[in-house]
Amino acid sequence: MELIRGIHNIKPWHRGCVLTIGNFDGVHLGHQAVLSRLVEQARRLKVPACVMVFEPQPQELFTGAEAPPRLTRLREKYQQLARLGIDRLLCVRFNADFAAQSPDEFIRGLLVDKLGVRFLVVGDDFRFGQNRGGDFELLTRAGKAFDFEVVSTQSWRMNSRRVSSTLIREALAADRLDDAANMLGRPFALCGRVAHGAKLGRTIGFPTANVALKRQVIPVSGVYVVELLLNGRRYPGVANIGDKPTVCGTRALLEVHLFDFSGDLYGKQVEVELRHKLRNEQKFASFALLKEQIQRDAAEARQWFGLASSEPNGM
Repeated sequence: MELIRGIHNIKPWHRGCVLTIGNFDGVHLGHQAVLSRLVEQARRLKVPACVMVFEPQPQELFTGAEAPPRLTRLREKYQQLARLGIDRLLCVRFNADFAAQSPDEFIRGLLVDKLGVRFLVVGDDFRFGQNRGGDFELLTRAGKAFDFEVVSTQSWRMNSRRVSSTLIREALAADRLDDAANMLGRPFALCGRVAHGAKLGRTIGFPTANVALKRQVIPVSGVYVVELLLNGRRYPGVANIGDKPTVCGTRALLEVHLFDFSGDLYGKQVEVELRHKLRNEQKFASFALLKEQIQRDAAEARQWFGLASSEPNGM
């Protein structure tokens, strides 16, 4: 799948496509239903299937830290969209200048002149342009004027079950991981690159792979039974997601301890699936008490996987 970063990178040969626009946060089953039909339409019209997303997401620009926590970062969206057969992902930088353009500039300048849209799918509540002056009705009229069809995502869903990014966030916040997974079509996961940390876990026999979470707000926190995915293999483990209050952490971090694992993960891009929540993150009075709790967490996670009890190995 081709990634086009920014409107300035749209080339003349990119004209002619079927397009959908949105956040696609989570790329959940509702999104997947729409995207599969978008691909079908693209194949019928013999043009590429294109998805337009915004970075940052509009709410993140307007409300900052008050914006809802993301289910997926751009890299994760890219991976999920590629698996669905999307041909192009256009990532538009969303800033004050872009938000201030007129609805007509958005339609004529971007959709018609640069992209040559043949078929457009958007939510019927989609708003765009200065003061959010553009809407679904305006797009429909523009479609008739410039010869492209406009349909709503709601009318294109393949089933009646209500699925939304908001419902998934609510399920994660309530520790209903199975419900979230059912709406996503896969277990909820966090992705990132393994980096060097303080290596405090090694001192108590629980070395961890540390993954910085580059998000303004994280949708989950606590201690979880997890599986780490790397190079087509799955490794069971236990993870802490949060800011490590016992050792005065200041930034969100994902720390994963893998069972019976030996190898070097530094610099590797990994995906960590959350399978079961053990407890909330908490501050302990001493490092010794933290170690005791980690031992209990690891034992409980091993039991969840049906693994025999074992002393921790180095990573």
